[in-house]
Amino acid sequence: MPGDENTIVFGSRSGPIISVCISTVFGYGSGANLNHAMNMRRLLLISIAVTLCGSPSGAASADGKLRIICFGAHPDDCELQAGGVAAMWAAKGHKVKLVSVTNGDIGHWREAGGPLALRRAEEVRKADKILGVTSQVLDIHDGELLPTIENRRLITRLIREWNADIVMGPRPNDYHPDHRYTGVLVQDAAYMVTVPFFCPDVPYLKHNPVFLYYPDRFQKPNPFQPDIAISIDPVIEKKLDALDTLESQFYEGGANGSAELIPSDPAKQQERKREVRAGFAKRNEDLGQRFRAKLTDFYGADKGGSVKYAEAFEVCEYGRSPSSQELKELFPFFGE
Repeated sequence: MPGDENTIVFGSRSGPIISVCISTVFGYGSGANLNHAMNMRRLLLISIAVTLCGSPSGAASADGKLRIICFGAHPDDCELQAGGVAAMWAAKGHKVKLVSVTNGDIGHWREAGGPLALRRAEEVRKADKILGVTSQVLDIHDGELLPTIENRRLITRLIREWNADIVMGPRPNDYHPDHRYTGVLVQDAAYMVTVPFFCPDVPYLKHNPVFLYYPDRFQKPNPFQPDIAISIDPVIEKKLDALDTLESQFYEGGANGSAELIPSDPAKQQERKREVRAGFAKRNEDLGQRFRAKLTDFYGADKGGSVKYAEAFEVCEYGRSPSSQELKELFPFFGE
C-alpha cells in the first residue's frame, strides 16, 4: 500500500523506505530455501539500484537540450537519412548520436573484413565531425545482423545510456536484411526501454521516447506515411560535404560498385565526385517535392512551397505518440 514503510517501490527516485525481512531475503533459514533466498537477494539489490537510478526522459533533458539517437544498419545510413536534421539539432546545441548497427565489413566490391570496417568507421567519423554529432559503429558483421535477445538488449542499453528523447531508425520493410532487422530491433526497444527489469544494469527511462522511421519507397505491406517534413535548405551543403567523405560507398559504389566507377584521370575523378554530390542533392530535392503537402502543413503555404531540400519522418506507434505541437518542439526549426 502507498505510504506503508514495508512496501518496496520499484523504479522511482522517491518513495517509502525499503524494509524487508532479512532472514527471508538473505537466506537465513532452511537449506531448502537457500537458492530461492539468494535469488531474492539479487532481485533486491537490482531493485535498489533501479529505485535509485531510474532516469526520467521527457521533452528535453534537465539542461533544456534534446537528446537524439539515430540507428542505421551500416556506416552511412544515418548520415544519408537524417544528416540534415542531425546537423540542425547539433547547431542548436542538442545532443545527437548516429549509430551504425553493423561494421560494414562486406560493403565493398574490392575490400572486405577488418580493413574495410576500419575504413568505414573512419569515414563516418569524418562525416559526423562535419555534422557536429557523435558517432558509434557496433562490431557486428555486415550482412549477419539478427533480431536476437542479445541485440535487443544492446539497442535498449544504447537508448537508455543516451537518455533519448527521440529515437530514429528504418522501417522493417526493406530489401536488405540488415535494414529490416535494425528496424525490428529498434521497434522491439520501444517500450522495453521503460521496463525496469529488462536490462536492469542500465537505468530505465520513465517516459518512452518518440520513435521515428526514415522514409523509403516500399509499398508492401504498407507505404511510408510522413508525420513531419523538415526543410534542410540551410544545411544542405554541410550534409553533402559529410556524404562526400563516405567514398567507399558512394564514390566507389560500395558492394555493387566496380573499378569502372573510379577514373584514373584527375579531371574525370572530380567530375565523378560532382556527379555523386549532385545525385544526393537531387535525392533530397525529390523528398521536398514528394512531401510538399506535409511541408506546407508545418511551415505554411508560402514557406513550405519554397522549400527545396527536405527530410521526412514517420512516427512509430510503438513509442510515445506526439501531437503536432510536440513535433514542432522536438524539431525546433519552423521559426527560422
